[in-house]
Amino acid sequence: MKVPRLVMFMGCLAVWPLLGAEQPHVSTPGTPGVKSEGFKTVGVEEFDKLRAEGHNPVLDVRTPAEFAKGHMPSALNIDVNGPDFEKKVAALDKSKTYLVNCASGVRSAKACGKMSHLDFRNLYNLQGGFRAWEKAGKPVEK
Repeated sequence: MKVPRLVMFMGCLAVWPLLGAEQPHVSTPGTPGVKSEGFKTVGVEEFDKLRAEGHNPVLDVRTPAEFAKGHMPSALNIDVNGPDFEKKVAALDKSKTYLVNCASGVRSAKACGKMSHLDFRNLYNLQGGFRAWEKAGKPVEK
């Protein structure tokens, strides 16, 4: 009887801890407090505290149309799916801490990943994105 490779792989993963080996760490973007590749995902309250400090730019990575419908005060809009995203963010000051948001937290995690590869070291992704921000009753500009 031939055993499918996936079944063999899953069996190896199940036995791995029994052999005393370390299990690989897997984190998912959007998990609060978990440091992903080059950025940290935080909840609305921590994001707002960082924003209130006044020197951490808010980067909204939604489309210009989404941004026009409402955004955080003083936010800068650079569409993560735009053809010139990397060129535009590369022109930003890499020494600053950036607070990155999108609609739900997925595109902002993607943007943080791209920015970390461009040597940005202080990035915070908003868990739940702008929807969570609005739901918490935080300030919105149009």
